[in-house]
Amino acid sequence: MSEIKPEQSLTSPRWSVRRRLEFIEFRLFWSGRLNRSDLTDMFGISAPQGSADIKDYERLAPENIVYDATLKAFVRTPAFSPIFVGAFTDHYLLQIVAIAGGWMRMEDTWFDAMPRVEVATLKRQPTDTAILLSVLAAIKERKEIDISYLSLTGSSSEARTIAPHAFAYAGGKWYVRSWAREHNDFRDYVLGRIVAVADERPCPIDPALDFEWAHMINLEVIPNEALPAERREAIAREYRMVDHKLLVPCRLSLSFYLMSELNLDVAPGILSPFKQQLQLTNRVEVEQARGVARELTNQALRRGPAA
Repeated sequence: MSEIKPEQSLTSPRWSVRRRLEFIEFRLFWSGRLNRSDLTDMFGISAPQGSADIKDYERLAPENIVYDATLKAFVRTPAFSPIFVGAFTDHYLLQIVAIAGGWMRMEDTWFDAMPRVEVATLKRQPTDTAILLSVLAAIKERKEIDISYLSLTGSSSEARTIAPHAFAYAGGKWYVRSWAREHNDFRDYVLGRIVAVADERPCPIDPALDFEWAHMINLEVIPNEALPAERREAIAREYRMVDHKLLVPCRLSLSFYLMSELNLDVAPGILSPFKQQLQLTNRVEVEQARGVARELTNQALRRGPAA
């Protein structure tokens, strides 16, 4: 099978036809074979329409598909090169994880079968749809909302007034990046700990003042120098490092989570190198930048909404 290339320029078919052509290619690529019945069962189309779709795909990508009379199926050729689905290997793997974890139904995918897989994770309470919709609306309409929040510092839900402006995902949790009226600063709220949303109103605070969110910085990551050379090589290859260095663009407000998750916030020599396989070479720079951004935000917020 040839190397996957970016999507080629095609005469754009209408959406419904394109989806079926993508399905043909998906099944050929991941399963290696396709029958007309796969199309008719998935999309509820007639047999003649299924045959027409396969012929359309053959016309667009003649080197990708061939009919095998023994298998009585269309199969992927050794010269196969996707023109629709692209190099979305991680998309395939993430769908497998979502199905195995119970977050997605197999019938909502184009899989014909699942490999054996087990997902080891702590399952959290699903996010209430009404709460998510309220937060999404507040972001879109630039409003502040009153919420009941399960703070780790309190024993029961506490009232908060926040103006959310973005979502963040880190360490297996969803966060709502928000201006907090009680503190007059920007901070993160765990989406799963919001138990209720009440009143809403226009927010006078410009989210552009959240400099920790707005400012990006590169985390300079290297393999732990205390590891054996062969282990450092393996880590460099795993993370596609160049000259044993990886630059990870990150928002300042999220750098804390990434550093904590990978033990990058721990000074070298404290942890075993096998527990801290990566090191952050510019840890002081990141922490200083985060402090400067936080102070700039505080100064602007102290001047009031007009700032």
